[in-house]
Amino acid sequence: MSALIIVDFTTQDNEQLTQYGAAASTLLSRFGGEYLSKGGIEPLFGNSTFETKVVIQLPDREAALAWYYSPEYQELLPVRGKAMNCQFHLVG
Repeated sequence: MSALIIVDFTTQDNEQLTQYGAAASTLLSRFGGEYLSKGGIEPLFGNSTFETKVVIQLPDREAALAWYYSPEYQELLPVRGKAMNCQFHLVG
């Protein structure tokens, strides 16, 4: 069964976000992942402290965890930290 990684974030630095996004996307494809949706959040009920949501699909839970905990992705965390205030959630 496929797994989803849901990312909620608010941009802190556009230049860093561009750098992070390019590197994370390239790495994601190596793990069989793809973006299902990216865009601004329009709350229909309740409040959100974030501005943007990203939905990523990977082949399964193992692939999702392998991507997230890979040494290459972990090296991106300092850039991600400058780029955005975020939460990541694994579903499935």
